[in-house]
Amino acid sequence: MDFKLSDREELLRKSIREWAEKEIPPYMEAMEETGEFPVELIKPMADMGINGVVTPQEYGGTGMGHLARVIVLEELGRVCPAIPMSMQVHHMCTYALDVFGNDEQKKKYLPGLAQGETLGVLAVTDPSGGSDLAGMQTSAKLEGDKYILNGRKCFITNAHVSDTWVIIAKTGEGRKALSAFIVEKDFPGVKLGRKEDKVGLRGANTGELVFQDAEVPAENLLGQEGDGMTIALRGIVECGRPGMASVGLGILNASLEEAVKFANERTAYGQPISRLQQIQVHLAGIYSDLELARLAAYRVGWMVDQGMRVDAESALAKSFACEAAVRSARRAIEIHGSYGIMKEYAVQRLLRDAVVTIPAGGTSEIAKIVLGRAALSAAS
Repeated sequence: MDFKLSDREELLRKSIREWAEKEIPPYMEAMEETGEFPVELIKPMADMGINGVVTPQEYGGTGMGHLARVIVLEELGRVCPAIPMSMQVHHMCTYALDVFGNDEQKKKYLPGLAQGETLGVLAVTDPSGGSDLAGMQTSAKLEGDKYILNGRKCFITNAHVSDTWVIIAKTGEGRKALSAFIVEKDFPGVKLGRKEDKVGLRGANTGELVFQDAEVPAENLLGQEGDGMTIALRGIVECGRPGMASVGLGILNASLEEAVKFANERTAYGQPISRLQQIQVHLAGIYSDLELARLAAYRVGWMVDQGMRVDAESALAKSFACEAAVRSARRAIEIHGSYGIMKEYAVQRLLRDAVVTIPAGGTSEIAKIVLGRAALSAAS
């Protein structure tokens, strides 16, 4: 078992880290204030290969794969977790198009998404709930040469800063009840709903997509009718949950760096507080969470690149990394003491960001159901 990253992956990490440290911070104050994603960064990120990291080269991407994607999102999240939150949802869209789209659909949509013309969305969650896919209310009905969509998608990252959406909607009953559609924001009957005002991940724009007798050309059916459940679950399991684990990794990296920096600079009892045993206990907890979360997330990225199933591994990586991010940001605040709750210090933002990762990409409760089934299967 080889845990060593390739020279290409190490170079990718270095280049993304340097770019993120230089280019993202000037936008972060406005992101916190407005909750808006800095669209000015979309093209520069594409030029860095971020937008098309899992898109094949023939369709305008770099095709570096899912382990590379985890590294990219981790490094972006180390500077500003809201940025990889938006990008990982974008990747869910490009991945669905690449895996399930026909050649005409790929040629039409993937190059623009990979090269920074717009962001993408994979929208699953209805107001009726995201975990209950079978209870989805958004519907689509074939009428002539177009599908008519009605319904609403909520809590959708990139809703108001994207042009291309993969929408899951109900087209029938039973196991094949759901289908997927490529929807453009300018299609007739498509509207943008409310923008959400989140406590954390402020710069990852979140909102509603509304369909009122929306007209979608029949050729924009992604895959076949009845493939919607498969498209949604593969997008979540193979892209969404590893993406959220990567956002958690970014928060864990930042929490450790901020905590160590403060502990070395702050003095008490005539010495840096980093020499105090209880401070070291907190640092050890953050460090342990980071290392374990990285192992879990990197393994999932590698497994997806190998074409392996990652149902349990993906749920484990996501739930552990995001819960660890909350834990570790809380520890970083403890190390900062009263300074930790002041807005001028990053750790309070990291905690708010970490809390928002918990329900995204599947709740911790759903992850534990998946892991419970895996445990029963392994022991039988």
